[in-house]
Amino acid sequence: IERFLVSSDEEPFIEKSSKGDTPILVSDDGKMRLAIIGWLKTVEWLQWYDVQADPGGTLDSDPHQRGSVENLSVISGAFEVEVGGVVETARAGESLRYRCDRQHIIRCIGPEPGHATMVVILKAAVME
Repeated sequence: IERFLVSSDEEPFIEKSSKGDTPILVSDDGKMRLAIIGWLKTVEWLQWYDVQADPGGTLDSDPHQRGSVENLSVISGAFEVEVGGVVETARAGESLRYRCDRQHIIRCIGPEPGHATMVVILKAAVME
């Protein structure tokens, strides 16, 4: 980002995206929607999503590259994350950080819809 911001003409940088320009990914069950709100130029090392989920929605993800970490911050509702047979729950105001370089599942639990942000850090330092 610094290389981009430091230009010969030193112009300020502001890029605006409209709701209609935002790509949406949908889970296989159709109950989870991930709006890609991160900068597409960073997709190889940093991904940022707005997650909207119906109760019971499940996102079953294949492993990302070695050392990758996801951060799920719950805005409303409740989610659980399962990685390697370990399950942890987060409610509004709580966050979960977990290895995503192995199979991982995110579920919207409880009777109400869920809303969260998710940041995926790829090419992270390998966890010990």
